[in-house]
Amino acid sequence: MNNALRNIHPNAKIGKNVKIGPFVTIEEDVEIGDGTEIGPNVCVLNGTRMGENCRIFPGAIIGSVPQDLKFEGENSVLLIGNNVTIREYCTINRGTRANFSTEIGDNCLIMAYCHVAHDCVIGPRCVLANCVTLAGHIEIGTKTTLGGLTAVHQFVRIGDHVMVGGGSLVRKDVPPYVKAAREPLSYAGINSVGLRRRGFSKEQIHTIQDIYRILYVRGYNTTQAVEMIKSTITETPERDNILHFIKKADRGIIKGFRQLNGSKSNGYRTK
Repeated sequence: MNNALRNIHPNAKIGKNVKIGPFVTIEEDVEIGDGTEIGPNVCVLNGTRMGENCRIFPGAIIGSVPQDLKFEGENSVLLIGNNVTIREYCTINRGTRANFSTEIGDNCLIMAYCHVAHDCVIGPRCVLANCVTLAGHIEIGTKTTLGGLTAVHQFVRIGDHVMVGGGSLVRKDVPPYVKAAREPLSYAGINSVGLRRRGFSKEQIHTIQDIYRILYVRGYNTTQAVEMIKSTITETPERDNILHFIKKADRGIIKGFRQLNGSKSNGYRTK
């Protein structure tokens, strides 16, 4: 490759067997792990720390400064794990003084035209389909999928093993193990297919179903539902994960669709 077609700072730390396409810019304060592939016309900017065996497709802009009027040039980073795929024309910002980092976990797939804003934290094995837009300070758990054209409000949290339908506007926190769809975004059952594919047992899935029937089907408010879950559902990692998530949900959690339309009998039974 003709180095004249690339702009790579000599102080950038680039691992072994890294493939870099033409017209790529890599700034000085950058670290790229072994075996990573960077396609044509990619910009990898100061503060980026990229793991091993990542694939960055043409036109992506990685580690750009935050789109935040409070940002004053403070040192911050973008942390990208191993085996992460970032498709065409994605834009991913580094952090601000709030957290000083934006983080993307191992084995994530971020499809074309996605935007990940400052101080977001995305857990491992998540999928962001085409044109997903994350505002600042968003937290996403493990093995969660956001459908295409989904937009997520700043400071929202989305739990583990969640499936959010395409075209959604996510304004409230989405608890673990559920499907979320419709407008306004609401509970649409548990993500039973995803849970089975990931090795959850029938007993685990039934426990999760029982919890969400209390939370969304039986007409309790959130405080009442939490007390009922604590008193009637045996302690399991899944129960504790859900309760911990709800406790930290400062923005509140999504409602059931029928609850939003005035019925106490909300939510959906799942197979």
